[in-house]
Amino acid sequence: MSVKVLYQQKRLSAADAIRVVNDGDCIVVPTAVAEPPALLHALSAARRDFRDVQVSQILPVRNYAYVDPETVEHVRHTAYFFSGATRPGGAAGWIDFIPSYFSEMPALIRAGQMGADVVFSLASPMDEYGYCSLALGADYTMAVIEKARAVVLEVNPHVPFANGNCHIHVSQVTALTESDEPILEVALPKIGPVQEAIGKYVADMIPHGATLQIGYGGIPDAVVMQLTDKHDLGIHTEMIGDGIMSLVAAGVVTNRKKNYHPGKMFATFALGSKKLYEFMHRNPALEIHPVDFTNDPFLAARNDNLHAINATLQIDFLGQCGSESLGFKPYSGTGGQSDFVRAANRSRGGKAFIVLPSTAKDDTVSRIVPSLAAGTHVSTSKNDVNYVVTEFGVAQLRGKSARQRCLELIGIAHPKFRAELRDAARRVHLL
Repeated sequence: MSVKVLYQQKRLSAADAIRVVNDGDCIVVPTAVAEPPALLHALSAARRDFRDVQVSQILPVRNYAYVDPETVEHVRHTAYFFSGATRPGGAAGWIDFIPSYFSEMPALIRAGQMGADVVFSLASPMDEYGYCSLALGADYTMAVIEKARAVVLEVNPHVPFANGNCHIHVSQVTALTESDEPILEVALPKIGPVQEAIGKYVADMIPHGATLQIGYGGIPDAVVMQLTDKHDLGIHTEMIGDGIMSLVAAGVVTNRKKNYHPGKMFATFALGSKKLYEFMHRNPALEIHPVDFTNDPFLAARNDNLHAINATLQIDFLGQCGSESLGFKPYSGTGGQSDFVRAANRSRGGKAFIVLPSTAKDDTVSRIVPSLAAGTHVSTSKNDVNYVVTEFGVAQLRGKSARQRCLELIGIAHPKFRAELRDAARRVHLL
């Protein structure tokens, strides 16, 4: 049977395609813009027809009607990583949370320790050999495809066909539907003078020929903007975004100096503009791979001079980073921060940067604190954190004593809080 005939046999409306879901199933959805909106809207409309169905995902980017406290006995969201769409439910307790290193999620899925009955994913159009590309989010989704009872694709002509281990054959698909909605575009965050100052400190410490992992946010993007005088940078990251694309366009990223897979950029999901998604289409320099390849600290560390740039919300005197909650209130999730901090620490010549503004709430709250607020999730441990950067400078922590760390961090705190922080350090006998 030809792949075209097989494709047509599996083609259904979104409303019919979701009927592969059984009561009690866990539906796994890929990261961010790789989520399939037609399928999730259809599930939302029919949610009262199901019982005890769970939808698990990192970083939802749309508001779906199934995210509803009144219908959680029918369909309930479980977060791998919170977003604006799911934070309120997380704070109220009707959205649950599964903590995990991003890199280890495929192993947990294969071991049956995380639910994986059905896959819903956006996909590119099928090629002549019967393959679709999950270019926008290979992440943990490729592992779920191995385990799932049913695979449901939303085929969209705007999804790029990327290279890498991100392909699925039509014979592996249970049902598919088609849509033509443009892929959601996510704008770069706004950058102000604080972000620019932090970005300059980090950019000055990145040498020519370094390989970069760049997280999402205003500060990482401010770093990118100040790398235009570098040459022969490489990319091994979890997220491909417009900032990296701009460095490629400027000739700054060539991947020629990479010792591990030279000439290639690696990522596991995409988040950005229409221009980015077009840039990804059959780009021979870019490969999309599952997260247990891109984020595995041992594999990523095979890149010499790996420089990882990630943001946090709060850091204490020992260097513990609270990057995913505000006390007990959820904000995001573990993601790949710890993966790449550990990778950069292992890399020959590597550097791991944790970046944050020195204050919050219009300079009324210090983000450098004696101890993390009660209930705060520790995202990156004191043993892993190395370079911490605020708009007031760089603190280098690895190999330093508790007292030395405290002094380093107070030195990059906002000046208005330094005396208060020193007093607090004396009270806990760190100074």
